[in-house]
Amino acid sequence: MADTGQSSITVTVRVRPFTIREAAQMQRNDEGTIFLGDGSLAAPPKLHTRGIRNVVKVIDNRCLPVQKFSRSVVPASSKKTKDQVFAFDRVFDESTTQSEVYEGTTRGLLDSVLDGYNATVFAYGATGCGKTHTITGTAQQPGIIFLTMQELFERIEERSQEKTTEVTLSYLEIYNETIRDLLVPGGSKMGLTLREDSNAAVTVSGLTSYKPKDVQEVMDIIVQGNEYRTVSPTEANATSSRSHAVLQINVAQKDRNADVNEPHTMATLSIIDLAGSERASVTKNRGERLTEGANINKSLLALGSCINALCDKRQKQHVPYRNSKLTRLLKFSLGGNCKTVMIVCVSPSSAHYDESQNTLRYANRAKNIQTKVTRNVFNVNRHVKDFLIKIDEQMALINELRAQQKDAEKVFYAKFRKQCEKRDYIAKDGVQRLRAALTNSAAERRDRVTNMKNLRTAERCIYLLSGWSTAFNTVAKQRGGEESMPKNLSAISKTAEEILAELEDSRDQLRQVLDRSSWERSIDSALAHALKQLEGEGQDNGEVDSLTREAELIKTKCKSEMYREVLEHEKAGDAAATQALLTAHFEMLASLSDLLATDQEGAVANAKEMINKLLDTGCTAVSQFVTPDGSLPASDPFSSTRKGTPRRRKSINGYVKPLNPPATVAVQNEHVFANAGANPKLTHKAVVPTEAHSHP
Repeated sequence: MADTGQSSITVTVRVRPFTIREAAQMQRNDEGTIFLGDGSLAAPPKLHTRGIRNVVKVIDNRCLPVQKFSRSVVPASSKKTKDQVFAFDRVFDESTTQSEVYEGTTRGLLDSVLDGYNATVFAYGATGCGKTHTITGTAQQPGIIFLTMQELFERIEERSQEKTTEVTLSYLEIYNETIRDLLVPGGSKMGLTLREDSNAAVTVSGLTSYKPKDVQEVMDIIVQGNEYRTVSPTEANATSSRSHAVLQINVAQKDRNADVNEPHTMATLSIIDLAGSERASVTKNRGERLTEGANINKSLLALGSCINALCDKRQKQHVPYRNSKLTRLLKFSLGGNCKTVMIVCVSPSSAHYDESQNTLRYANRAKNIQTKVTRNVFNVNRHVKDFLIKIDEQMALINELRAQQKDAEKVFYAKFRKQCEKRDYIAKDGVQRLRAALTNSAAERRDRVTNMKNLRTAERCIYLLSGWSTAFNTVAKQRGGEESMPKNLSAISKTAEEILAELEDSRDQLRQVLDRSSWERSIDSALAHALKQLEGEGQDNGEVDSLTREAELIKTKCKSEMYREVLEHEKAGDAAATQALLTAHFEMLASLSDLLATDQEGAVANAKEMINKLLDTGCTAVSQFVTPDGSLPASDPFSSTRKGTPRRRKSINGYVKPLNPPATVAVQNEHVFANAGANPKLTHKAVVPTEAHSHP
């Protein structure tokens, strides 16, 4: 044995609430004032009735005062006492729950028991004060036994990888100074014998022990034992326990991988429900009940004598453990190798004033008891047979661990494979969603391409018309003003300015439409949905990057196709205007060449006709910059009746036929100006006046 230390008994007090019967007998005091007829106030009269009052009031969790009352309140046989204040390790009031009592009393002992120290918890008090309720409890409010065993098995499971633990328990009662086994049908009425071993430890010979596996088996054993326990109704308690019940829980532990000297720890946790002390005048017992009460009081009196002897520090006197079977069992709990918690149960009623006061006095003296706790460790030297057994145990453990590892690997691999399959499915589904989003956005992409083409066409036309207007204004300025320019060119200039304003408005609208374009939104939504599904499905194996790259590739490819289509549209954008200018230029060169080849008389005769032709060709070429469809008319031709004399002729009703551009150019220009935007004004046509041009 080792690790010896001094320890004192932990004494706690639990005050039970009033019963229904006691609450009905409670004395009601009027705390108000009385209004007298003359306008003054007076205190209510003190009625000296024999109703029940609260004599025990909990101040805090350590202090418990017992109030002083007159003889009319407490029973007539009571002695006159002053107010007393008791201090304990912990005080529980009427509202304390079973779990709180367990936390404040027994839970701290579990660490000691698992470390090899003996421990005892016993409930002490008068009959009907709640001892059995505190220890055993009910199905709705389980007591210390259930809560202790529940946590004990949980802690054993936590350390199962390091230690092998064996739990055994026995359940007995001391009835009329006879020890009876409660786990045997009939309770072994012949009685069992107390014996002491070489270490002076008290044991019960022939006591049955069980090895429960969980807390449910423990409670089944307790319920079975309580059926055999002696319980009878009395005047003071309808379910009075007529015996002391002792539950002993033995915990044996050893390391799973011990050396040659194998250390074992042995500890016993005793949970004791003492029968309550009682007065025959109160319980009104007769016959067998009276004998039971006498034996209960005898054993409790012996317990009180032991407490008094252990608390007397002035002299070392004999402690009368052998005066009763109860004190012999509690020998090591009170003054030996044990950590002890004493739960004192008292009633707050003035009807139990004497019993409560005596109980608190004994509890107050028990605080001074010192115990000498020792850790119970035994070194067992192994023999060859033990080594063989240990080898078998180790091999079994190795095989068990290997099987567990194999099962864990299978489970992990199955889980990993399932996660990979699910992530792969999500990735494939994400790709399908991206492609479906691409298909669904085809209409939006077509609209965007059309708007991009229209925007480029509008911008190109704006550049051409701006250059046209600049050139016209420059020439007009050089000639002294716009009035000096041909009227049909002035009309075309005004039309150009109007169309330029409309094109600029259309350009702004197209830019806004393109800014609001959201064909990529469906692809981004499909990508976000797939990534969100992948978040909670294990480790990323590249699916996120793959989906992200797929989405970027789809968007890049679509943008490339759109830009390529717009570029193809721009290839023949200025072909019509260029062709018109070159045609006019070539005709002017051809006409001048013809004019030079003609004699002077023929040249004068055909001069106006040739000039009109050159003028029409120039106007047609210039109008191609404004309206490529040829809707603007050329100037009306005039011919003279005699040589060198101009004469006004009747206007020609028709227009000079415009130049026909190539088929591709015509189709392209028709498409451009038909779809130049939402504004239909782009098809504007100006009416050019058809007056004759006078030449010098």
